[in-house]
Amino acid sequence: MAERHEILYSDKLGRASAHEQITHIGGRNGDGTTWKITQQEAISGITTGRWSFYVKREGNELEVIAAKSRLGHRFLKTERDGDQANTLLGLPACR
Repeated sequence: MAERHEILYSDKLGRASAHEQITHIGGRNGDGTTWKITQQEAISGITTGRWSFYVKREGNELEVIAAKSRLGHRFLKTERDGDQANTLLGLPACR
């Protein structure tokens, strides 16, 4: 079974626009320490079944998936997001 982790932070490359993309995601472990991994590590963890991720919004857990762009590039987004990773892009920067 995949280890489940809440994403609290994201680092982005680019400005707030259609060209902005996530480079890293992060969160907090049960002991209070923080973790940070690259988007590619997260995608690999999702596709191999090692990890699953979610973001909490208004009391709901939004599942994070490894999506594919029209050009075939993999990226992270929640199941409720459209073509952009708006929910993850809206998180504060990693610590």
